[in-house]
This record gives sequence, structure tokens and C-alpha cells, in this order.
Amino acid sequence: MSEFPTRRRSGAAEWPVLRQFIDAEARFGAWMARRRTTAALYEFLRFGMKQAWACLFGGLMVFLLIATFLLYPKDVSLSRYDFLFLASVTLQIALLGFRLETMEEAKVIAAYHVVGTVMEIFKTSVGSWVYPEECFFRIAGVPLFSGFMYSCIGSYICRAWTLFHFEFKAHPPTAWLIALSAAIYLNFFTHHYVADLRWLLFIAAGVLFARTRVYFLNWHTHRWMPLLLGLVLVTGFIWLAENVGTITKTWIYPNQRTGWSIVSLGKFGAWFLLLIISYTLVALIKKPSERTARAAVPDDALTQDDAPSPAVAEPGPARV
Repeated sequence: MSEFPTRRRSGAAEWPVLRQFIDAEARFGAWMARRRTTAALYEFLRFGMKQAWACLFGGLMVFLLIATFLLYPKDVSLSRYDFLFLASVTLQIALLGFRLETMEEAKVIAAYHVVGTVMEIFKTSVGSWVYPEECFFRIAGVPLFSGFMYSCIGSYICRAWTLFHFEFKAHPPTAWLIALSAAIYLNFFTHHYVADLRWLLFIAAGVLFARTRVYFLNWHTHRWMPLLLGLVLVTGFIWLAENVGTITKTWIYPNQRTGWSIVSLGKFGAWFLLLIISYTLVALIKKPSERTARAAVPDDALTQDDAPSPAVAEPGPARV
């Protein structure tokens, strides 16, 4: 876990508490590395912690949905949706102010916020889902905090890309990603009036990412998984968050007007396609680098600005 709080450009390592955390974590990691079983356990726990750190913005947003549903008072002048919007803006400013997020990541968040809000305006106008509460900060009936729910996805991909030092093999050309994302976005609007081309888009995504591997550094060893599998796994967590949103009645689908029911698996497919749009926006900024053979490097020698040093062996598939 030592590398995710130690961004050179963030200055986080200069904070005494974080410096102590980094040192303690390095000692604990060295102790766990003495045995194969404890090393495997530590790598698993480390992967989970880094994933949680990557989900910082999204996790805080989900927490706000639950907390405001359970605790927000009904008789205050500031509506729950307006509170969520102001809290989202405050979170974004705080992450930048404390240098836990870069301007690069903020650009992706802003871009996906706009993309998501435009789609929200259209989808609510045709009755795909509704926001049942009143608010002041809204456009065409859509509360402005809703765009931040899309931004959480872009934030996660940006942070995970940096924390795990993503590299790729057989990554699709950027032009093809843009074309697929444009077709996906257009279909979300046009399928209300003409044929739904969703299955063709699934097939196109499968073909485009079929050979793509994503390599990541969790601890000492580079591991890999098919990028398509990674996208499906992330979609699963988004789908769970979607259920949290409807349980807390932040938004509801037509079949949930008389009582809550689980979000349909059809929405899983929709979020998979939306995730590709978000991934494309991040890739345009991150500019995916092609994998070359590299060696394992001690984590405390790495920061988010450092690349691992040259290696001799090809790594195995991910096991965590």
C-alpha cells in the first residue's frame, strides 16, 4: 500500500502522519513477505486496499446517498438533492486541495459529468427513470448532483490506472475507441425511436478488446488480466451501486414506483457500455503505453511518477 499515498507531485509524503503510515506499512510488508502464505495474504489485502483508495470519490458518494437517506432531516429548507450537489462539489474541491486528485483526473470527471448530465436530461424526459424529490440545483428537472455519479467512474479509472501502473498489450487504437464510444452514446438516445443496436455494440466491444491485456503492479510482481474481464468486473460494482441508489430512493425506475425491486440485469449491460465511454475519456488523457518486459521492483521504490525498472521475465496472470 505504500505507493498510493506517496505521490511526488501531491506532496503527500511530506505529511507526518502519512509518512509514518508509509514507513509502518513498509515494515509490515517486509515481515509478511517472509513466508509464502502470508505474502499471498498480504498481496490480496494490498490489492483490496489499493482498490478502495482508487474508489475514494465513488465510495464517498455512495456513503452520502446512504447517509442522507437515513439521516437527512425532512423539515430543512435545503433539499436532500441540493445537499448532495453541494457536498459533491465540496468533495471535488477538497480532493484537489489536498492533492489526492490531480487536475488531469478532474478533467476526466468534468467531461464525464457533462456526458452523463446530457443523457440524464434525455432519459428522464422519456421516463426511463425519475428523481422523486424537489431541488433547486437542477437542469430540466435533473438534479445536478447526478452528473457526479457518472464522474465517480472516471475518477476510479484514473486513480486505478495510476495506482497500479497500467500497461497494455494489443490495446485498441484510440480512433476505434472513439468510434465505438460515439456509437454507444448515440444508441442510448436513438434506441427509443429506431432499432436498439446494443447487441451489435457488445459484439464490437468484444472484438475490439478480445486480445487486450492490462498489466498492473500491485506489490513486487507485475500481473495481468484480460481488459475485457476487468471491465466486466468493474461493471458489477457499478451495478451494485445502482441498487444502492434505488434502495435509497435517490432515483427510481418505473417498476419501482410501488416498491423496491432489484435493478434488472439489462442495466448491467447498459453500464458496461457506459463504462467503455468513460474508459475512452481516460485513455485519451492517459495515452495507454504498450507493455515491455520488466522486473519486479520493491514498492517503496515506486511513486506514481516512477516507472518500474527493466526486467527479464514475462509475468503470469493475475491471481488477486
